[in-house]
Amino acid sequence: MHHQLEKHYVNRVGWLRAAVLGANDGLLSTTSIVIGVAAASPDRNTIILAALAGMIAGAMSMAAGEYVSVSSQEDTEKADLLREKRELEEMPEIELRELAKIYERRSVSEETALKVATELTEHDALAAHAHDELGINEITQAKPLQAAFASFGSFALGAILPFTVSLLAPIKQMVYFQYGFSIIFLMILGAISAKTGGSKIGIAVLRVCFWGTVAMGVTALIGHLFGVSVA
Repeated sequence: MHHQLEKHYVNRVGWLRAAVLGANDGLLSTTSIVIGVAAASPDRNTIILAALAGMIAGAMSMAAGEYVSVSSQEDTEKADLLREKRELEEMPEIELRELAKIYERRSVSEETALKVATELTEHDALAAHAHDELGINEITQAKPLQAAFASFGSFALGAILPFTVSLLAPIKQMVYFQYGFSIIFLMILGAISAKTGGSKIGIAVLRVCFWGTVAMGVTALIGHLFGVSVA
């Protein structure tokens, strides 16, 4: 009988977070721009240009912001690893006991903990300390370029919908078409992200639709307060 490998989702956390954030931001921010421009200036060329500019600028901004943010995390990880490497060279015995104590705190006996720590140290001391002392591993390790590309692509993907609607929807009903299609897309996006992440689909869909509606509603309210009619 073959043992089926367990399916885990934690290895998707990094890129999934960036992708979901990017798609939501691309959809909502571009839709808000189009709604505002459509309400103020019912001219298709102006609306299309605004949607395109919002998509490109937003995608670049998301990618740059994600890269800088994750790079800071990567710099911190590298600094910790360098310090740990130096400590392993200067005081290996102390570091060995420190690693053993970590396993003891996980309810491993003192003798077994020391044995495990010794064997792992002989195999790859830095990797053992990085994983068990610093909490750095292949799954959680910062990957700036991966996060940046995920943010750029997902933002652009989310922004494509309002851009396409701006090309095809009737000018007079542009605001309502933008809102309606955005909500539908948010539901699909919420379901996909929940399925990919292994969480409950219903809760994810409700959450993303609620906050999407709030975001677009606030935008519409601001427009109304400044004397822009969306009717």
